[in-house]
Amino acid sequence: VTKTIKILELNSASFTLPSLSTSGSSSTGTSWSRCGSGQSVILLHGVGMNKNVWAPQVNDLCEDFDVLVFDMWGHGESVLPNRKLKLEDYTEQLIALLDELEIEPAHIVGHSMGALIAIDYALAHRCQSVSALNAVFMRTPDQSAAVRDRAAQLSAGGVGVNLEETLQRWFGAPSELQYIEAASLARELLLAVKPEGYAMAYEVFASSDSVHASHLGELKVPSLFFTADGDPNSTPAMSQAMADLAPNGTVKVLTGHRHMMTLTAPALVSESLRTFFNSAPQLALKQ
Repeated sequence: VTKTIKILELNSASFTLPSLSTSGSSSTGTSWSRCGSGQSVILLHGVGMNKNVWAPQVNDLCEDFDVLVFDMWGHGESVLPNRKLKLEDYTEQLIALLDELEIEPAHIVGHSMGALIAIDYALAHRCQSVSALNAVFMRTPDQSAAVRDRAAQLSAGGVGVNLEETLQRWFGAPSELQYIEAASLARELLLAVKPEGYAMAYEVFASSDSVHASHLGELKVPSLFFTADGDPNSTPAMSQAMADLAPNGTVKVLTGHRHMMTLTAPALVSESLRTFFNSAPQLALKQ
């Protein structure tokens, strides 16, 4: 019965951005799409993905919010700057896009590396809330070694080197795969990413897990740290540690899912975000 429910939930989600979306490219080469009206919600994807990975959430949230998605540098249809990038370069991409589209303030949501960018933005810029989904924080030495090894493999051999390993980490082994459509979309997006853009972003992702460790106490806005209990790299312990440090942080853990919970539990993720956005103005600081 549980498996049937999971499959029905997945089939009810749309894996294509709404037809009513407006799309464009910024003056600096950032590809974006936007749908809905109301308070603004910005969704930031992770390494190797692009704005289309948020399709289930855009279709749901645009009923109540003005939802913006975009491709990070070197992903999707966005350009790749001709220089070595740091985390702040991806944050600057977000800042420039919001300025150009005259969006401010907004609810900032990031998944995986997108969560690092979201936190980076929220620490220095006005926003209504920040949500860090499947975020990494203070990896153990073994975790750091593993992710740096994957980054080196990508730089040397491209996405195909560890594609199957990545999909298994995100969705489970082929023999236990319940989310065929979600895994197929992730595979398609990974194979479509610019190799240099993917490798460069992964290198930043691999080295940025502790960049906010001494600053989370300055994160004053309502902050949601949301992950899944089956995610071996963005663990519930990491989300709890971040929520404990953030003055207005809360933690949520989704049971029975992995790193790509935005695709395998789209309705649950969207509803959790909607509830958080609506409660943000009433949330009081813990300190």
